Amino acid sequence: MTTIAVFGAGGRAGRAVLAEAAARGWTVTAVVRDPARHPDLGDHGGSVRLVAGDVTDADAVATLSAGHDAAVHAAADLGVPAARFFPAAATALLSGLTTAGVRRLVAVGLASQLPDVTGTPLIDTPGYPSEHREFMIGHGAGLDVFRTALTSLDWLVIAPAGDFDHGGPRIGRYRFVPGDAASRISYADLAVAVADELERPRHHRLALGVEGAG
Repeated sequence: MTTIAVFGAGGRAGRAVLAEAAARGWTVTAVVRDPARHPDLGDHGGSVRLVAGDVTDADAVATLSAGHDAAVHAAADLGVPAARFFPAAATALLSGLTTAGVRRLVAVGLASQLPDVTGTPLIDTPGYPSEHREFMIGHGAGLDVFRTALTSLDWLVIAPAGDFDHGGPRIGRYRFVPGDAASRISYADLAVAVADELERPRHHRLALGVEGAG
């Protein structure tokens, strides 16, 4: 793995992936809606190119990802209903990456869509937080687009098994587990998992939960 495009590079997950990729010596195209709002993303030096782009526009995805080995989807837009944004982004990525000849995609998901040890999605378990339910459902709709697509794209969704440990350090270790609302992982360690999956040669199309293993 040498070159990746990160859509949503200005968010917390996107920034963590950017830092991990730069530390591994990869060349990164950091895609954000407004580069003027994220001038610090160039702090990684010549390995990062900051560009404007819309992850819901298949033509833009194809143009920005052309010549890259893989892509990462960590984008969100709180100004657009989640039920519209995430399916639109998934659809554009499936189309645009295929047009560009990019074969691998890792997307950052939510724990709410992961099954727990009983096979029940966390969002449907008793007592699961509901204050952001519309956002969770929107994320799930995006995942459904990936799951039902007839595509040659090798895609994987990696989500925290429970939630993020905000401000947690990079330990560099993690494990894949069923959904568990009590589980935590730092953004930096999630980025390690994302980067590791981009480097692995095997092909798969699924969603995995990951937690820290400090």
